[in-house]
Formats: sequence, C-alpha cells, structure tokens
Amino acid sequence: MYTDIAIRPSVSSSTARGIVFRTKGRVHGGVTRLVSPGDAGALLKPFVFLDLFNLTDSGHKMGMHPHSGIATVTVILDGQLDYRETTGNGGVLPTGGVEWMSAGGGVWHEGGPVPGGAVRGFQLWLALPPEDENAPSHSIYVAPDEVRESGPARVIIGSHDGARSAIQTRAPLTYLHVRLKDGERWRYTPPAGHDVAWVAVADGSLETAGTRLSREVAIFADGASPLDFVARGDTQFVLGSAARHEYPLVTGHYSVHTSAAALERGEREIARLGRQLRADGVL
Repeated sequence: MYTDIAIRPSVSSSTARGIVFRTKGRVHGGVTRLVSPGDAGALLKPFVFLDLFNLTDSGHKMGMHPHSGIATVTVILDGQLDYRETTGNGGVLPTGGVEWMSAGGGVWHEGGPVPGGAVRGFQLWLALPPEDENAPSHSIYVAPDEVRESGPARVIIGSHDGARSAIQTRAPLTYLHVRLKDGERWRYTPPAGHDVAWVAVADGSLETAGTRLSREVAIFADGASPLDFVARGDTQFVLGSAARHEYPLVTGHYSVHTSAAALERGEREIARLGRQLRADGVL
C-alpha cells in the first residue's frame, strides 16, 4: 500500500498554533488505535502509528509478530510488560520503563502483561530514513530511573531543556512523557526545524489551543510557535515534535518503508525469520 497525504497546514511563527485534526481513535479489545499510517500517520510522519494499550492477564497479549522499516517505542504508564524479540533481548519492562526497538530490515517480537498482572502504556511507530530502514535490528531498554527529566517532562527520545535521552535518532525528533497536576501550566517550545507536533492524552484533561482534550490525539498546525497546556485534573500525556519525514509511506501488513524495493527486502527478511521461528517451534 502506498500512502502520501500532502496536507501541510501552516501558520506564521507569531501566531498561536491551532489543532488541525483530533480523534479518540478506534478501540479493539485492550488497544485504542489513535494513529495509523493510512490516516493521521500520513500527516504526522515520521510518527506513523500510535496505540494506547491497556492489557490484562485475560488473554490480552501481543503475540509474536514481525516488523520492518520502523522503530517501535513503548512507554509503560502502569504495570509491567513481559517481552522478547529476535534481537535476543527479553525480560520485564516496569512502570516508567522505555523500550526502543529498531526493526530495520526485519524482526519479530511479542509482549504482554506479566502473569497475573496488567500493563498500560503507549506504543509509537517511527518511520525510519533510508539509511536505517533495512539495517540490522537492535533495541535499547531504559530503566525508569535512567529516563532523564526536565520539570514535568520525561525525555523519551532526543533532548529537551538540557535533558538528553539515551535514545537519539538520525532524524531530528523529540518525544516526551509529561505529567501535570490539576491546574498546572506547561509550555513546550519545539527545537528549530521541528514543523510537526502532536499530543496524546492518557489521563485527565488537557487544555490547549482553545480546546480541551481527553483520551485522544490532536495534531497541531505546522509552525514554530510554542505550545501551551493547562491540566484539568491530574494529567498524563505524550507529545512529539519533529522535522517532517520527507519520504512516502510504503506499507505492508507490519512494515513501513520509503520505497517498494525497500519493503520487498524487509518482507523477505521477515519471511526468513518466520521460517526459522517455525523450525524452532516458536510459531
């Protein structure tokens, strides 16, 4: 599938940035799909997919499945995530932990709540540039106390107000996990060159750009102006900004690439890994 929606609302740097799109997504089981490559992801690239998940021990497990051409970024809000992947990594990611997995040319992974528990969090997909989309897969796991903070913002990817994440990307982007108390105000000033910006609310309500958001994602108009927020109730949300991914989104069932040829290479590697997993009795 080829997706490249060229809608790029813009405002001057002296004008407050309005919201050009918002949605509460689609709920399926324990997952609320807020963004996918075929809809809002085309407006937000390199941010092309976002789930807010709430998985319990009653069979809500993301079984072994493949990816290529993307990086997945998982932020645990509550509970513990039991995971394993064909990079050789596996274990338990606790509340506040962060997972970065660059699928590159192909990887399989699975995850779910630890036995008897539940887990809630955000999973984000990032479209990778050509230099990385078919590179070897690799992952980084950041313990809760290793996530750098600046005020109420935890820096998941990139840098913010002098705090620098262990996870840095080739393409310029920032990804934050923010917690505000009722009535607290917070301003985010995007780095130079970040024309894409969005916010997704997990808890409480958030006032911004003349509207109130609750358990939904909102996309801001392109621009360079700061973004202002006021919490109504204790809030918890994630926010992303980036320079726009300049490539089209060429998608498979579990993959996003910049070209049909790159997608074909990724799908060949996914198939090879799948055969090996079946031979090993994993699938």
